[in-house]
Amino acid sequence: MTGGFLTLAVAGAAVPASAAEPAHEATVEMPTVSDTLANTAAQTAAATQQAASGYELQAQQDQAAAQAKTAAKKAKAEADKKKREAEARRAAAKKAAEARAEKASRSAERATLSTSSATTSVSNATGNAAAVISFLKAQLGKAYVLGSSGPSSYDCSSLTQAAFKQVGIDLPRVSQDQSTVGTQVSLDSLQPGDLLYWGSSGSAYHVGVYIGGGKFIGAQNPSTGIVERPLDYDQPTGAVRVL
Repeated sequence: MTGGFLTLAVAGAAVPASAAEPAHEATVEMPTVSDTLANTAAQTAAATQQAASGYELQAQQDQAAAQAKTAAKKAKAEADKKKREAEARRAAAKKAAEARAEKASRSAERATLSTSSATTSVSNATGNAAAVISFLKAQLGKAYVLGSSGPSSYDCSSLTQAAFKQVGIDLPRVSQDQSTVGTQVSLDSLQPGDLLYWGSSGSAYHVGVYIGGGKFIGAQNPSTGIVERPLDYDQPTGAVRVL
């Protein structure tokens, strides 16, 4: 101690600057992405983009195919409709043409029958036969309607029944029964007023009346109606005489 001051020397209390440890700043090294990992990520992204593009393209193609299918179906339906309409028009035109031809044929036939009726003589028919034939001629051109009994239309047996009723003879209503009345006669010995039948006696399916001159009158069918025809037009099976 000098001059009242105590000097303490502490070994190691002071450290020379040269002996001090250098101070280092703390640093953290960040990991880096390798080139391979970067390339893989890039390839994955590209594949994902390509797949997305592929899905979108497929969706567009599917939509286009569906639209094309719908359009084709619609076009086919339209074509089928037009085809049906064309066929219906052709059928209607054919039917109309046939109707016109049938009408013209009937008109010509009726004109012929009218002329024939005017020129055909029934002078060889007398009495009741002449009355029956006169009634039948007045019915020429009227319609054939199955089950009808006149006066605007007849079937075959109702016509003959009405004709013979004019002279007080009451024939059965149907052709089967009419073919059994009176006396059976040969087709070679016919007289005006004889009742003709088609089929066998008792089961005849059609009747008419012989008017002389190799002709008969009958309600033939819905197409011709009541007409006058030669025997060879539809040769009868037999005949009965009721007058």
